[in-house]
Amino acid sequence: MRKSIATVSVSGTLPEKLEAIAAAGFDGVEIFENDLLACPLSPEEIRARAADLGLGIDLYQPFRDFEAVPAELLARNLRRAERKFQVMERLGADLLLVCSNVSPAAIGDDELAAEQLGLLAERAAEHGVRVAYEALAWGRHVNEYLHAWRVVRMAGHANLGTCLDSFHILSRGSDPIGIEAVPGEKIFFLQLADAPLLAMDVLQWSRHYRCFPGQGNFDLAGLTASVLRTGYAGPLSLEVFNDVFRQASAERTALDGMRSLIALEQRLGSAARPAVSAGPGAPPAPAAPAAPPAPTGFAFVELADGGELGEVLSVLGFARAGTHPTKPVELWAQGGARLLLNATGTEPALIAIGLDGPDPAGAARHAESLLAPVLPRERAPEEVKLEAVAAPDGTEIFFCDDAWLADFAPAEPVPDPESVPEPVPRPVPRLVTGVDHVALAQPWHYFDEAALFYRSVLGLRPQESLELPDPYGLLRSRAMSNDDGSVRMVLNLAQVGSAGIAWQHVALACADVVAAARRLRSEHPRLLLPIPDNYYDDLEARHEVDPELRRLGVLYDRDEHGEFLHCYTVTVGRVFFELVQRVGGYQGYGAGNAPIRLAVQHAEGHRTSG
Repeated sequence: MRKSIATVSVSGTLPEKLEAIAAAGFDGVEIFENDLLACPLSPEEIRARAADLGLGIDLYQPFRDFEAVPAELLARNLRRAERKFQVMERLGADLLLVCSNVSPAAIGDDELAAEQLGLLAERAAEHGVRVAYEALAWGRHVNEYLHAWRVVRMAGHANLGTCLDSFHILSRGSDPIGIEAVPGEKIFFLQLADAPLLAMDVLQWSRHYRCFPGQGNFDLAGLTASVLRTGYAGPLSLEVFNDVFRQASAERTALDGMRSLIALEQRLGSAARPAVSAGPGAPPAPAAPAAPPAPTGFAFVELADGGELGEVLSVLGFARAGTHPTKPVELWAQGGARLLLNATGTEPALIAIGLDGPDPAGAARHAESLLAPVLPRERAPEEVKLEAVAAPDGTEIFFCDDAWLADFAPAEPVPDPESVPEPVPRPVPRLVTGVDHVALAQPWHYFDEAALFYRSVLGLRPQESLELPDPYGLLRSRAMSNDDGSVRMVLNLAQVGSAGIAWQHVALACADVVAAARRLRSEHPRLLLPIPDNYYDDLEARHEVDPELRRLGVLYDRDEHGEFLHCYTVTVGRVFFELVQRVGGYQGYGAGNAPIRLAVQHAEGHRTSG
């Protein structure tokens, strides 16, 4: 389907916005009036610029506070409308968005509203313009989409239809099934925006917290399917008001918006095809490609290493299992957990994730269809071909099967004594069974983009976004997983005051965290993060737990499904490790303990730097 976006959705001047929108592959734009008013170019020049970029001007908006007003105000509103029609003719735009009236002067009289909107549509027709009437969620008298449709139907003018906006419909809890009662030819335009579920004034919610489809909590696929079943064949258009988007790169934001519409079409499947026939004998439109299955597990996690991490992994029970023949990369393994150490000479950081799946090539094609940047990879002829894309924060995502292990020659059975510190650390028992989850730090303006990437490209299901107290601000966190929990990722965003925290961590599934912590505390007491006694005073007041947890620094959580025991290592570079044990069907990540961990990490960092 044709794809459009409102210029208010991205940052920059109007020419900059048009360039970014065209580069992302959109077919058209909604020109937001404020963008035009602040632009030194004439409407004719904007029209030419858009045409040169291959963009149609699908809508001009907004025209406010028009209908259901006293006669003297109507006269002024019609004069105002005439000037807008003239501007639209110069722009080459033939559809005007009229928002339902919010003015105290508005009269609650549907017949009057219909009469005046019909008059506006008659004047618009003289300029070759149609009018799309939209119910604002905070409209004074018309604030429901079916109410707006009743007014449009009452007016009965060919040049008057309705505009459906997903935010205005879903933010009020309205059932979108009623859309199917509206004839498709009278739905002149469809605007799409997602949003997190927030308990706040709907106007402020709309003006600051809208986001692209797939980044929030609304069922946009269900609403859009209802619209398409009416026979609507117009654009899918994004209209997003978001404080972060207004400050972020216009190019990245526009590309993310396009990704959200492609992913929405894929979720809709054949429903996203135009409802109208292409003509007798024409072949049917192809169905949207089905997304490949979600990943089935972690193949590996790759860490940049300046030489510090090998000893940590050895203490945690890992063994060096192989070396790459052409790259400075070592394979360390324990149970089902495989970690790659890349001797880049930089500070330790998580740089890549390998994901198992039944169809790596199909997963890579799916990622590319969603505009994920494909990463070139140099390899020797005998090395396994691996497909990889870049996540928004630069983390490399590899699509794998077990063939990649053939690239690693078995490690030497006896290490070089000159390269091993004395005494050689005694490892903990082999208790790690696999990778439970990874936590990735996101730049502040990439958080929603990353959530959409992992949801649409990898097929992970997002959980609720949390805000966790940090000593210097808030940590925004959102977990995502596949259906059976074999792939779990946590996206973290340090907000105001956290001084650019970019900690990443690998959580290792463990058969017995208490036993592992007991051994580590005994033989490597400085490796595990110390937890304050005050935490355990509170924990023991709330739950009956083993008193040994206090001595060992093991944290505890529970939910209705089971229990969670976990402990953390100190941070090395940007990376730390977590040992986790899920008892029963525990579903969470110990988020209630995160403020304790953050406070201790800050304190430890200050002591180290001091």
